[in-house]
Amino acid sequence: MKNLFSNPRKVIAALVAAAGLILAVISGITGNSIPSLLGQAVAAPFKAVGAAMNGMAQTYYSYMFRYEALAAENEVLEERIAEMEDVAREADSISRENERLIQAQELMDDNPDFVLVDAYIIGWNTANYEYTFIINRGLTSGIQTNMCAVTAEGQVVGLVTYAEDNFAEITTVLDSTLEISGTISSSGYNGMIQGGYVDGNDTLLRMNYLPSSSIIRNNDQVVTAGSAVYPKGLILGSVVDAGFEETGVAKYALLNPAAQINSLEQVFIITSFTSDQTVTTPTEPEQTTPETTAPVTETTAPQTTG
Repeated sequence: MKNLFSNPRKVIAALVAAAGLILAVISGITGNSIPSLLGQAVAAPFKAVGAAMNGMAQTYYSYMFRYEALAAENEVLEERIAEMEDVAREADSISRENERLIQAQELMDDNPDFVLVDAYIIGWNTANYEYTFIINRGLTSGIQTNMCAVTAEGQVVGLVTYAEDNFAEITTVLDSTLEISGTISSSGYNGMIQGGYVDGNDTLLRMNYLPSSSIIRNNDQVVTAGSAVYPKGLILGSVVDAGFEETGVAKYALLNPAAQINSLEQVFIITSFTSDQTVTTPTEPEQTTPETTAPVTETTAPQTTG
């Protein structure tokens, strides 16, 4: 036996004989010839590979078909979401417009001499302190130069400085070229208000030529003094700081504009009013805190030495 396995030729011959015997037994059981069984044995691996490739192809096809279906569904969903977002934006815009129109109606109810024309902002120009914007109404809507623009709450936005048939230009209170006579409501002190040149904060207004003896407090409301252009009592802003002019002869106050200029969508042009009537604007409950009602620290007038 030991000599049998030590000879490779004898081992191979034994294996061949065993394989032949196995094939003969299988042939007898299945009724297939030995060549047929050999052919099946040789073809079996190739059939397995083919079946695996066919399964992969079917899986890939199903995946691609499902992917295309999902892509189409996703596109439809994105379109529906976009439509819903458009509807939501339009609803928000309509809601804001309705709220402004209600407030404007209240302003006209309180000031029956007012004639208001509403307009939407369609363009801006903020270069070199030229705080101006364009509205979508003009001469054909009764809008002319030197008419006052306000918010629905009666806050001063600016002045019509140019008008064509279907559009007009508004110069806002933030522009340094615009001067408005104003009054501190609580004290009656008068001064001239300008914007656009406060170093470090060009969104503030400056009220000049206030008496040197005036007492100015934070959050004091400032309104228009009244003129042929600006009705009396329109809200201009509130005091955030104060000090003495360089000469020491008069005081000035810095104001936070009442109108949120940079977030405006719609304005109202006062095309007609009675100049001797004080504007009545809707008031809100007064909220006071120790920080907001404390007097502004007064700056001592500079001493001059001869």
